[in-house]
Amino acid sequence: MSTETLNPDDSAGQTHGTAPTVSASGTLALAHYLIEKHGASSARIEEILGHHLTELENPDYRLPVQDHYRLWPFAATQSGDPAVALKFGEIVDPDHMGLMGHIFFNSDTLGHAIDQYLKLHRLVNESVIIERVDEGEWVRLLWRVESEDDYCQADMERTLAAAVVRARHYIHPKLEIDQLTLPHKRPPWVAEYQRIFQCPLAFEAEHASVRFARRYLDWRMPRRNPYLYGALLGHVNRILAPIRPRRLVSREVHRRIARQLANGSVEAETIAEQMHMSRRTLFRKLRHEGYSFQALVEEVRRERALRYVSEDRYALSEIAFLLGFSELSAFSRAFKRWTGESPAHYRQKQLVKPR
Repeated sequence: MSTETLNPDDSAGQTHGTAPTVSASGTLALAHYLIEKHGASSARIEEILGHHLTELENPDYRLPVQDHYRLWPFAATQSGDPAVALKFGEIVDPDHMGLMGHIFFNSDTLGHAIDQYLKLHRLVNESVIIERVDEGEWVRLLWRVESEDDYCQADMERTLAAAVVRARHYIHPKLEIDQLTLPHKRPPWVAEYQRIFQCPLAFEAEHASVRFARRYLDWRMPRRNPYLYGALLGHVNRILAPIRPRRLVSREVHRRIARQLANGSVEAETIAEQMHMSRRTLFRKLRHEGYSFQALVEEVRRERALRYVSEDRYALSEIAFLLGFSELSAFSRAFKRWTGESPAHYRQKQLVKPR
């Protein structure tokens, strides 16, 4: 486990570089679920996350989205259930609901709640963009990611299940969904989708989305509390204040590096041209935010390496090629520098079922 990640002197809410981050509350809820429901070891969960659970208990703490996503394969293995994300999303527990959930269900109307959700969702997950699309008598909420690496099927399953189940619990039990679209392939556990969502399903779509009747927007929230809503919104805006202006250039460069890396090469000149500035200006702006171009390339490579090695989707030689290394030995040296382990040993640890 990286001592840098687990430094107890780290400040609460540390964002760990330019990578998109998530609120720790959702990660902590999943960790507690795996420990209490499926007998997972807290030490094993901390090893996978690279964060102490005590850190995650701080409501303002944030962690890189890829750190959070690494917990989902373990959840499926530990529970023995590939549909674990959907079932976790079905749980309605006010004590473990995050700030956004409480703001949503204490809003005046469903339409007002959705407006706040669109504005504040970055607090939950910075890698996902949510949009509302009006389609005549229907309204569609659309979830999209700018990079394929930021899409996690399990996390989207949990997100959509939680949204629909909580809406039916807190707003109206007869709330109907007209259509659900998913960008991933139709999974073997599609019967669980049908049981939960009770609507037509479309897999391998461009984006994840939920469509429902426009008239629902005027529904009053039955459990709204305007005083609690105001207090929570003020707190959330204070949390968002430092997130809004930070790392604008480095974040964009990080995303463009991820796209270029998928095509086999990363050129600073190309990215500078795409961002309508000179290479020198790009480097100067990155220095102003505390980064270098090469450090961002290294960060993207590290994030993808950890994901690819953990998933067992590609051979190690293929991963080396995908990340732009000239040979497997060069990739292995870099991976050991990042993690202290060889990629083969790291993969073996990730794939062994915990007892």
